[in-house]
Amino acid sequence: MKQELLAPAGDIEAGYAAFYYGADAVYLGLQQFSARATATNFDEPSLNELTGYAHSLGRKVYVAINTLVQEAELGDLMKSLDICVRCHVDALIIQDLGVAGIVRKVYPELELHASTQMAVHNKEGALALQKAGFSRVVLARELSLSEIKEIAAIPGLETEAFIHGALCYSYSGLCLFSSMENGRSANRGKCLYPCRSLFRGEAGEKHYFSMKDMALGEDVIRMPVTSLKVEGRKKTALYVAAVTDYYRKILDGKGADKTSEDNIRQIFSRPWCKFHFRGRDKDIIDRDFVGHRGLVIGKVENVDKGWLRFRTGHAVSRYDGIQLDVAGQEKPFGFSVQVLRVNGRNVFEVHAGETAEIKLPPQTPALQRGQTVYLASSGAVKGEYRYERPKPGAFKQRREIDIRVDIGANAVTARGDGVEVSVQGSFAAAENPQKVETAVRTAFEKCGNADKKPGRIEVSNPDGLFVPVSVLNHLRRELYEASGDGNVSRCLPETEHRMHGGGKMLLKTDRPESLTLINFDDCEEIIVLLDENFDEKRLKGLPHHKLRLALPAVSRKAEVWAKLINRLLAQGYRKWEIANYWGLSVLPEKGIDLSFDYPLYVFNTQAAQTAAELGASRVTLSVEDSLSNWQKLAQKSPLPVVLPIYEDVPLFRSAVCIRSNACKDCPHGEKWLELKQGSRVYDVLSRNCFTMLFDREPFCAAAEAAEVPADFYRVDILYKKYTPEQAAHIWQKACLRQDVCPCRKGNLYRNGGF
Repeated sequence: MKQELLAPAGDIEAGYAAFYYGADAVYLGLQQFSARATATNFDEPSLNELTGYAHSLGRKVYVAINTLVQEAELGDLMKSLDICVRCHVDALIIQDLGVAGIVRKVYPELELHASTQMAVHNKEGALALQKAGFSRVVLARELSLSEIKEIAAIPGLETEAFIHGALCYSYSGLCLFSSMENGRSANRGKCLYPCRSLFRGEAGEKHYFSMKDMALGEDVIRMPVTSLKVEGRKKTALYVAAVTDYYRKILDGKGADKTSEDNIRQIFSRPWCKFHFRGRDKDIIDRDFVGHRGLVIGKVENVDKGWLRFRTGHAVSRYDGIQLDVAGQEKPFGFSVQVLRVNGRNVFEVHAGETAEIKLPPQTPALQRGQTVYLASSGAVKGEYRYERPKPGAFKQRREIDIRVDIGANAVTARGDGVEVSVQGSFAAAENPQKVETAVRTAFEKCGNADKKPGRIEVSNPDGLFVPVSVLNHLRRELYEASGDGNVSRCLPETEHRMHGGGKMLLKTDRPESLTLINFDDCEEIIVLLDENFDEKRLKGLPHHKLRLALPAVSRKAEVWAKLINRLLAQGYRKWEIANYWGLSVLPEKGIDLSFDYPLYVFNTQAAQTAAELGASRVTLSVEDSLSNWQKLAQKSPLPVVLPIYEDVPLFRSAVCIRSNACKDCPHGEKWLELKQGSRVYDVLSRNCFTMLFDREPFCAAAEAAEVPADFYRVDILYKKYTPEQAAHIWQKACLRQDVCPCRKGNLYRNGGF
């Protein structure tokens, strides 16, 4: 199987570089709805041109429309989808259920790829999305080779996996850290990367969540997936060229080239790791420093009178960039080489193996013998990855229209695409009527900046009359301008309508024993979050008819749930809740009442409609959404909506362990840690190699509940160890629509700006 090498294109130059160095496809974003909103991204002309160029090479272009779309944005979404159709892109990469439903019904010519933002981390989730109409799933980065192989073996489903680039501490799509704390949502393409920040914890002030970069190198040849994906839509064309070239050589059987690796490290690189590809690994966090380091070229031997001295393992030239790790600084200290010496003699370049003397800039921090020296940028490397760019407009995709030209004694008329234009005049006999027909064809094939081109051209000139070229050119311009863009505006699919409101109270917990002081008379349902080792005896004492059982968002071993689910079904439990697509595969399709929790995001009515088609009886609004969008969905959703009004929100869910001890010394089980950042306090739950981060203050929207006519309001007593007294107090306050203070409001009042 020939595997696809898929490269990022943050702009058209990166796209050209990727194709020149061997990418089989690129992925990119438009001006809206891209998970890399701060990349340059593409407008319609640049997308049209790059796609035309790609198709001329037999390559592909995928567009990432992979953010969550609010109700008021659906009109703009349709415009973006129209652009994708006009530009003939090969597939869409999407996260939002609503986008998936719209594309399936209104744009069936567009292929659907499930974004890594959909958190596909097991075979069951992949199977569910295949059934929902996706031809490809982009796998979670956290997976091991054995897990990747299991999913890649699904018949008829394409798989795509990351092989190189930046990593997130959280499962993609399950991180609310930037959104809830800073008002910039990763799910809406605006992440501020707070995980890279310094926190005070048990090991001191560290970057506890700052991941190294993934670099699988030659391990990619062991990957059985359809597509091998490089991260980096915010990277330069130079970076894209170097990384694409490196992996192209590996896939072509030439092996990993050390020179290419060194080049990549100089262009941009954090320390490299293979994440969990070979199994669980703790050496994947860069706790001491953040950002680009560069290529290690030596160790400080001496610092004297403003000069740095070290033996270099790589050539260094004037104006190259040097960086050093300095204790107490979270970012490496860097500077441009201005004066360079060997044996006291000024030189332009120091060769590998020589001892370099570099003049340090003013205000250089104290440097110590033995500190690592990095080459962080190189003029030589910048000139090494040249690539060809096509002439602007050369590969512009134009819409074909069939044209008929009728030549008469007093007028020449052109018809095409339902449009007719004429030029009046007096036209005499031609010396060579055949040349007139050729002139007509030549004139209409001069497309210039027009977005049309002729398909079939029919010329009727029964009297053999002559028409000047200037008239034909004028006729062509008039016809192409009058014919419009040929795009028929497509409409949003209709959604169902229902009665709204009711405001019944729901209670969710993972510790039933914490509910002993709560009177369940005012509670419509008690939702119990299960785990893989859940003992159903814990359900005794709770009213059976009010119970709904919930599956977690992440399960790396979904197959272990079968016995537990079957036992509970046999005991008559027919109400269930899921928080990830894998739940659709492990629960029966019929005979149950199925609720979607908010990690199955519903930000628009189209998403709610798609959820209904997948079997949901109700949906849960997201805690990261705005109050105004909540109100729209509560009024217009085709399904009943659940509004969370109290919760300790998991700011992220991670397969990366935060504990400082070695794995062989770990007692596993549950451990709580405290992290501080300024005046902010965070609680971290570490349990069985899984990490969750919480703000010390809960999210609470009880006071806003009266403004949102939801069908249900939900109080979550989850994750943290609430006493029965605390749980009862929270429940009573929420039932009275009173906030439990102090609390956080997330994005409730940020509207669409988050």
